[in-house]
Amino acid sequence: MIPWLDVGTPFPSVSMALTDADGAPGLLAAGGDLSPRRLLEAYRQGIFPWFSEGQPILWWSTDPRMVLFTERFTVSHSLKKTLKKVNQSIRTDQRWQVSFDTAFEQVMRSCAAPRKDGAGTWISDDIIRGYGGLHRQGYAHSAEVWLDGVLVGGAYGVCIGKMFYGESMFARVTDASKIALAYLVHFLKTHGVVLIDCQQETSHLASLGASPIPRATFIAHLQQAIAQPRIETWQPIELFWQDGK
Repeated sequence: MIPWLDVGTPFPSVSMALTDADGAPGLLAAGGDLSPRRLLEAYRQGIFPWFSEGQPILWWSTDPRMVLFTERFTVSHSLKKTLKKVNQSIRTDQRWQVSFDTAFEQVMRSCAAPRKDGAGTWISDDIIRGYGGLHRQGYAHSAEVWLDGVLVGGAYGVCIGKMFYGESMFARVTDASKIALAYLVHFLKTHGVVLIDCQQETSHLASLGASPIPRATFIAHLQQAIAQPRIETWQPIELFWQDGK
């Protein structure tokens, strides 16, 4: 039986998370709240919330942990062509634009919108309020992709020190979420972020270069990364490497 968290109850050790044999691998605890304080406490220990409508708040620490090393980010040939087009547009006609932290809640609500397959979303109003609080405190950040002044793609996550935790992405035009991710990965790599937490393994993340590592390895890296100075200024950096450099 998993522990129940009341307000103020600390998280149990991640070593207590359920295993494959228990039917919900990585599930650690339930209950608590989604305040910025609680969310920061969770992320500093390698714990994240994930639950569906009608469920209590569920807290997870998966093993293995899916991560994306920033130096291993995989850019397909087609995405390279798209990024080159976007870069050129930013320099010239400015039909395309990339920004950070200019539309955080809009990005979250776009990520929360129903998908083409009709699947629901776990990003509730309570989640949006909690992460909005983190954003106002300088811990949660968004990357936005604009086409002709309209938000067409984006991604958001949490950054503590030099540790970035990816949460969700969305796209309204082809590759828009990947454009946001490419700029975000390039920015984070430039500022000394070695890996991005992707939480759970999917084929889509694997196609972008993500891979699973043991939770113990993830936690050891996390402890070092969160102790480093935070990134103070968030501003997209032009993808010079995308022009063959």
